[in-house]
Amino acid sequence: MPSIPSIRGPGWGQPSRRDHSSLPHIPVPVARAIVDCAIYVDGQRLPGKYAYTAALRQVRERGEGFVWLGLHAPDDGQMQGVADAFGLHELAVEDAVHAHQRPKLEVYDETQFLVLRTVKYVEHESIQATSEVVETGEIMIFFGKDFVITVRHGDHTHLSDLRHHLEKRPEQLALGPTMVMHSIADLVVDSYLAVTDRMEDDVDAIEQSVFGRGGLDIDPVYLLKREVLEMRRAVAPLIGPLSQLTASNQVPKEVRRYLRDVTDHLTTVIDRVIEFDDVLSSLLDAAAAKVALQQNTDMRKISAWVAMAAGPTMIAGIYGMNFDHMPELHWGYGYYIVLTVMVLLTIVLWRNFRKHNWL
Repeated sequence: MPSIPSIRGPGWGQPSRRDHSSLPHIPVPVARAIVDCAIYVDGQRLPGKYAYTAALRQVRERGEGFVWLGLHAPDDGQMQGVADAFGLHELAVEDAVHAHQRPKLEVYDETQFLVLRTVKYVEHESIQATSEVVETGEIMIFFGKDFVITVRHGDHTHLSDLRHHLEKRPEQLALGPTMVMHSIADLVVDSYLAVTDRMEDDVDAIEQSVFGRGGLDIDPVYLLKREVLEMRRAVAPLIGPLSQLTASNQVPKEVRRYLRDVTDHLTTVIDRVIEFDDVLSSLLDAAAAKVALQQNTDMRKISAWVAMAAGPTMIAGIYGMNFDHMPELHWGYGYYIVLTVMVLLTIVLWRNFRKHNWL
């Protein structure tokens, strides 16, 4: 009988192993990153749902209104599609995707790119029981004459409530994309104020613990100082971009008035954060001085007890030498006299140290 060729290849009957590194990257649709996309004309939102390309095309065909596109943590492929449609600069797109940027304002022809750092206060029972006080995120804003694109990183500072709030005030939305930019900046700076209010309570609690009668724990002071520095890095650089926008001719005069108010609030926040930093630095100095004082007090007590023990020890050492020519060794009451001298010397030293607060 002729042999039948085997149809079992190598490893037949065993699960196949796939080299995942050779799999092609499957792009995720841009829609996955889109939170909302709408067209606004004269401050009113047009009904219906739009893809961002169709929305931009309709706005430019109409010659009025603007597109507000909201994105959350897009990847390179998703952001590239948006950049191609709206003509965004590649450097700004790279910053928007990878985040971790400091607050800044960049101008690319008629498009401006604003980076805002967001902050959120982390709830905790006490500063000693937490490892984080402030959580940070980012919001990037691209805005031109007929569009505004918001790119949000982080799970806080949602913009949906702000969008709904503005839609109830068409007179503000009618001012265009720069008004949306102002509203987002105003929301972020207001969150700064709320966080500094909560951080002030933590600073007060730390101050009480440092100067209280309980045990001194310096670790929370360092923790809070680290969080204050993180807050300072998030808010302080924003003063420059806001000042540029306030003086920019590309921003309508009415919006610049609103931006001046935001700048004033930001200045208040910066002053408070600097104050927190100074207070915590002073607390660290005070804590170090308190530790040094406590050590000095302990050393004085130890020295006093050593001095009180030194007198009897010296006398006992002298009489423990047992020389033959020590007449005191043969006194009948010598032992009792030496004990009495030791006790009196110890009492005199004890009273003297107590008088000078060494004991």
